[in-house]
Amino acid sequence: MTALPTPRGRLSEARNLSDLTWLRVGGPADFLFQPEDADDLAAFLAALDPGIAVFPMGVGSNLIVRDGGLRAVVVRLGRGFNDIRIDGNTVTAGAAALDAHVARKAADAGLDLTFLRTIPGSIGGAVRMNAGCYGHYTADVFQSARAVTRDGRIVTLTADDLKFRYRQTDLPDGWVVFEATFAAPTGDPADLHARMAGQLAKRDATQPTKERSAGSTFRNPAGFSSTGRADDVHDLKAWAVIDKAGMRGARRGGAQMSEMHPNFLINTGGATAADLEGLGEDVRKKVYDSSGITLEWEIMRIGDAIPKGGAG
Repeated sequence: MTALPTPRGRLSEARNLSDLTWLRVGGPADFLFQPEDADDLAAFLAALDPGIAVFPMGVGSNLIVRDGGLRAVVVRLGRGFNDIRIDGNTVTAGAAALDAHVARKAADAGLDLTFLRTIPGSIGGAVRMNAGCYGHYTADVFQSARAVTRDGRIVTLTADDLKFRYRQTDLPDGWVVFEATFAAPTGDPADLHARMAGQLAKRDATQPTKERSAGSTFRNPAGFSSTGRADDVHDLKAWAVIDKAGMRGARRGGAQMSEMHPNFLINTGGATAADLEGLGEDVRKKVYDSSGITLEWEIMRIGDAIPKGGAG
């Protein structure tokens, strides 16, 4: 393989990724790069062979890494990218800052980013996937983001650049968001914290938060998140069509669709990535046969199915 640039941060070869994902599955990446700061990341990508793929990885909360691993440099932002700064009604957070931490710190300052409190993952992923719940989305409060392009330039991105949609943006492959700024509505800190406590209680009562999962497995066919309101309808919710297809609690190997919430794919212990993805595909087929709806994955699946040197 082509020699890689020497960064100031940490560069590891053949790094297994299973312990970096919430589902605890997957093979190794060719390289894992943990940059020291944005300039380190920019210099590294500028000098990296353009033919080498780059994959930005957050905390692995919405990810299946296939068993054969990933032929790429995986960029994982760490301690140098988790700062949270408040200025007036704006909140600027490093891409590695956890969504929940950003919501709490904003609430302390009387700023309403409460929808982030129950979203697993970090700010970089929230921007990339337009994360949202209870009828609110990252796009609603997004002001700008800073990113390093695949060729090592530091750029500022606007909402027009990203073209936010339900669980999607137009962030180019290999670009790494390292910071985002949000313009947040104001609110009373006590009220905001109380609202988040209520959201957490509701989540814990309805979702398998103590299991190895990656959050919602499939996007809602309706094309928007649950609103959390009493008048919310369920006809085109992913969990409802999975339930209707008889796939609540369905299993394949060590993988299972949760009995508590059938849109949660869980590793019951010893599951492979193939078990998890295969079960998801079983669910998609059953739902299509049952209701004519083609579910779209919300969990990202990356990498090779067969380990290096394996058959096939």
